[in-house]
Amino acid sequence: MCLFCKIINKEIPSEVVLENENFLAFHDINPKAPVHVLAIPKIHVDSFNEVDPELMSSMTKFIQELAKEMNIDKDGYRVITNVGNNGAQEVKHLHFHIVGGAKLKWGHFSDSNPKANI
Repeated sequence: MCLFCKIINKEIPSEVVLENENFLAFHDINPKAPVHVLAIPKIHVDSFNEVDPELMSSMTKFIQELAKEMNIDKDGYRVITNVGNNGAQEVKHLHFHIVGGAKLKWGHFSDSNPKANI
């Protein structure tokens, strides 16, 4: 059972922000912004590559509700998902990082070399 499935089953504690029958949102344990919440489906899906479009439709509504709950819907936020090893996906359970609460920079890639490993 993966880490996020254990959080869903309440085997591992989390700081829940929003929950419904299909999705769970909780604070990231290593936040990168004043608001950094993870939104996950309660069913196990390995990554965005495997997600059913109907589930994504419902998840979109959930993430929009989450942004309102966190008071970042008006000023703006990012929704990020990592896919696979090159995408830096650390937990093999579909999850979205919702980050906001400040003017976010895009310095994340400033030290990367786009021609590396080619």
